[in-house]
Amino acid sequence: MLKTLVSGDTPRSPILLAILIVILICLAFAPFLFPGVRSVDTAARICIFIVLVASYDLLLGYGGIVSFAHTMFFGLGAYGVALASTHMGRGFDALLVGSVAGAGLAALLALVIGLFSLRVRAIFFAMITLAVASAVAVLVSQLSTLTGGEDGLSFKIPRALGPAFKFMDGEIFGVKANGKLLKYYLVFISCFVLFLLMLRVVNSPFGRVLQAIRENDFRAEAIGYRVVHYRVAATCLSAAIAALAGALYAVWLRYVGPDTTLSMEIMIDILLMVVIGGMGTMYGAVIGATLFVLAQNYLQNVLSLAGESVSTLPLLPDLLNADRWLLWLGVLFILSVYFFPTGIVGRLRGK
Repeated sequence: MLKTLVSGDTPRSPILLAILIVILICLAFAPFLFPGVRSVDTAARICIFIVLVASYDLLLGYGGIVSFAHTMFFGLGAYGVALASTHMGRGFDALLVGSVAGAGLAALLALVIGLFSLRVRAIFFAMITLAVASAVAVLVSQLSTLTGGEDGLSFKIPRALGPAFKFMDGEIFGVKANGKLLKYYLVFISCFVLFLLMLRVVNSPFGRVLQAIRENDFRAEAIGYRVVHYRVAATCLSAAIAALAGALYAVWLRYVGPDTTLSMEIMIDILLMVVIGGMGTMYGAVIGATLFVLAQNYLQNVLSLAGESVSTLPLLPDLLNADRWLLWLGVLFILSVYFFPTGIVGRLRGK
């Protein structure tokens, strides 16, 4: 049953299996295990970034395609939901229309970029995607009447997903049975289904061909595979899934803006998560996204506690200052690359 669910792609390591089960249980029961606004928000972000990072790994790890436009697709999905909700009202139909429109537009834009660019060498394709993503980010910032410009857009979601809505009286294991709980499980279940879909894709004949192209595109072309067609298809699929992740992100935040969905910082974060977790494995996205989002949200608190514990010692309190959390995040990244050159999942699998 489990093997069928994960499309035959088992963790192949008891330690990795245990880690994945712990992460799944924590995310599935986060509102009950970690009650609190910040902890539930962190869990939702982890779910969304797992899908986003996995969709990028579909390009980089499985297809060998380097792209810097992934946040553009992420933003298209988010803005699709925001614009649909703004003009159609706070109904589920607006969320559905916005999500489908954003994913469709992202796939169409990926198709255009792929057809014109994927025939060139990898570094040139990466530069083209960077240029297009930068142009779209500037365009979104300038079209203030439509997108809200730098201020972004705030919008209303269906009442059933808001904290004022109660789907039953009382509480469930101490947690209010309101729309916010429904919203979290909408995000969790959607992300879980999208992740299983990507597992199915990478373990299908299509995914095997992508890996063959990544290893040696000339040999793949020689035995009859249309390399450009497969790369374009992978780019479109990855873009559509990234847009759906963006739609879920917009629903969770009830706000979209250039800094939250289109910034280059998010693209760098995605690259870091892929490298930390391990390229060419969907489970790497789970590990990488979980560790990185937790570090972003809680590393400052850990440093603050550590600084207080050594406050009587010289120099250490300054080094462990909470304001230096980005420095320590960089140190942790360097150490992870040094000790896990194939990523955490690659190391656990003995690669």
